[in-house]
Amino acid sequence: MENFIVKLIESVVFALLFIWMSYTSQGIAVWIKSFFIKSRGFEKVSDEQWKKDFNSALNEYKNLIVIAENNNDGIPLPKRATKHAAGYDVFSPFEFTLNPGEEIKIPTGFKAYMEDDEKLSFYTRSGNGFKYVRLANQVGIGDSDYYECESNEGHYWVKLRNEGTKPFTATVNSAIAQCIFTKVLFADNEEKAEETRVGGFGSTSK
Repeated sequence: MENFIVKLIESVVFALLFIWMSYTSQGIAVWIKSFFIKSRGFEKVSDEQWKKDFNSALNEYKNLIVIAENNNDGIPLPKRATKHAAGYDVFSPFEFTLNPGEEIKIPTGFKAYMEDDEKLSFYTRSGNGFKYVRLANQVGIGDSDYYECESNEGHYWVKLRNEGTKPFTATVNSAIAQCIFTKVLFADNEEKAEETRVGGFGSTSK
């Protein structure tokens, strides 16, 4: 009987040790991934890319832009306003005013990396939507292979349109849109795409 109890205790100890080691190894793996392996996030585009796109917007919409500073350092990366928010607010690099019927394309200063089976979707902010200011393309889709795109580093732009009856003004670093990371589902038996992305918006399936 005593021998049986000893064996039982040894078995329980071994089982607990195995569980602890498994849990610890998984925990270590998660910790290593979170600190050393990037899953998804935002980065600033290079100064060269920013100045190129900023000046392009400034020249095209100089009648709308009120205040502008050619400095990407001061623009916040997208961030969530509350701890349970799904969307990351996207901020304006300059102050502008949109009159009814006008639209403007805005360089955001950031690019985004994510897993291959994820996308970054852009939406109108709820508050702006009620003011009749929305994304011109309704919903924007950022693919995973847009990151570090050869032609523009994967720099994201936001195009807004005022469909209301009153002028709309955004200040520097005010939230103008929101974006959300989501999973992408692929169809069974689909024809595999072999094309490598080179261009930016509207560059594929021409």
